[in-house]
Amino acid sequence: MNTLSRRICHTQRGRLPLRPQLSACARVSSLLMAYATACLLIAAPAGAAAPPDDTTTTRVFIFAGQSNMVGSDSKVDDIKRFPPFAGLEAPQDDVLFSYCLGREQKNISAGWEALRPLNNTVGPELSFAATVTDTIDAPIAIIKVAAGGTHLGGDWNPDHPEGFQMYPLALKQVREALASLKDRGVSYRLEGFMWHQGENDMFNPDYMANYGKNLKNFLACWRRDLGEPNLRFFIGELCTKTIWGMDLRPRMYAISLGQKAVTDADPLADYVPTSHVGVEIGGGVGLHYHYGTLGQLEHGVNYAEAYLRGLGHDTSRPRPLTKWPYTKGSPVKLYVLAGHRNMEGERAFVQDLAADTPLAKAHPDLLEDNLSIAYRYSLGGGVKESAGWEPLGPAGLYDTFGPELSFAATLAEMPGDIAIAKFTHSGSQIIDWTPEGSEAVSRNLYPDFIAFIKDTIADLEQRGHTVSLEGIFYHVGENDMSWGPFRSGAAKRVMSLVNASRVDLDRPALRWTISQQAPTDDPSVNTIDVTRQLEEAFAADEHIVHIKAFAPPPQPKQLVLDTAGIIWLGEQLGESVLPAK
Repeated sequence: MNTLSRRICHTQRGRLPLRPQLSACARVSSLLMAYATACLLIAAPAGAAAPPDDTTTTRVFIFAGQSNMVGSDSKVDDIKRFPPFAGLEAPQDDVLFSYCLGREQKNISAGWEALRPLNNTVGPELSFAATVTDTIDAPIAIIKVAAGGTHLGGDWNPDHPEGFQMYPLALKQVREALASLKDRGVSYRLEGFMWHQGENDMFNPDYMANYGKNLKNFLACWRRDLGEPNLRFFIGELCTKTIWGMDLRPRMYAISLGQKAVTDADPLADYVPTSHVGVEIGGGVGLHYHYGTLGQLEHGVNYAEAYLRGLGHDTSRPRPLTKWPYTKGSPVKLYVLAGHRNMEGERAFVQDLAADTPLAKAHPDLLEDNLSIAYRYSLGGGVKESAGWEPLGPAGLYDTFGPELSFAATLAEMPGDIAIAKFTHSGSQIIDWTPEGSEAVSRNLYPDFIAFIKDTIADLEQRGHTVSLEGIFYHVGENDMSWGPFRSGAAKRVMSLVNASRVDLDRPALRWTISQQAPTDDPSVNTIDVTRQLEEAFAADEHIVHIKAFAPPPQPKQLVLDTAGIIWLGEQLGESVLPAK
């Protein structure tokens, strides 16, 4: 169980039964009085610096940005669908919350309140707070100001605010919230500024070209206007898994270059990758513009872990392979798994197999570390990487796992030693895997993918093993099956990847097993017969196996597979390796 899960379980056991006894206002009033009483015991005045290990000074965080900071298209009722985050629909009574959300119609807090979902939406502050308070002992408070469709070049411009004039609005909200803490005798320090914005600046050529310049000025003005020259900023990456990450690829890339220019030059600013998090599944072809519920919750964890790393907290969970599983000099069969959101395991949660359910009973050992199989991985485009070799087991982001577990279980009766290596990025498209790449060069995965395979083989050989690369198992990009231009180019791009890999790995007969979900069924893309195009491309290649994974267990959403679907996919991949019955 991760720290977030432990935190939520503690919340449900320790505090929820008391809530009906107090109104929200009474809870916050009591909380503020407790804060003030505790904070009067320390010497530091309100707003002053305090030792990093101080546990009484309230740490204040600012959350700001546009719609993906608001929590657009998320739903509180959906939280229960994602087990690692169950319980976050309830108020977090020990976290203070001040907010101003929206454009024309604003939702503004009445002073400080207890942190909770607003307007039936889920913001990243919920999981951020749960993760941080589970790790540090100090109280925290969050000030949030966000509005959809706003620009850094205009609305958030500190020097010449236009439109909804978000900068002066946010500055006023922050100053008033801090003054309220001071008036109550609460000792605090500003700890961090979480920023997620940039999508709307893509549509103004001047704003897009000057995003880095404008962001640098934005950070400087906040530090100046708050009198906090060392205020830390955490800049959230724009999500490349959304439809804008596909049809506006060059513009998204331009914004990312501006963000990275600032975080590379500013030692107090961190770039927080988020393109690998979950994204809401919409109607029609399924592609969406917003993170939605799951993505918001994972986004908050990203911010929390970035902040905690700065304090020296290691949020990883070591999974050491304490004993090398193979005898010295033995041959090892290496299987490489690769792909996008479902190969990564976006919505396959370990909690689904830890519960007393038919699915868990059908796979009783799948969550156990398999000490007989060495496992190496790079997930989310390098966001999470194994510490060398680990035992095969659930090691995904946010308490998830991919088809590698059921893949290995299906091969259990095969003779000989096997090792598994997995390379994924759920926020990628097939074009990112080709040697040609795209204009968004920072998203080009091919060189790292080939280097990952070569390093894996070399490591096994250095340990004295002869290595047989049994094949690459690639799950075709789910998003590519939904957006017309990428759907029409999918077959050509897959073959570019296959052919280049055989040359660069010096294995002209390298077997590729390519699995494909049923393409999106929508009139806007049904004229593009991507399955037929893939069949024709593979027909002349005897070393390609095409798996039409068209009949998974019933799924609640298109594009993404749930826990049962991921297990099923791994079994399909494994059965393709077994001798014909």
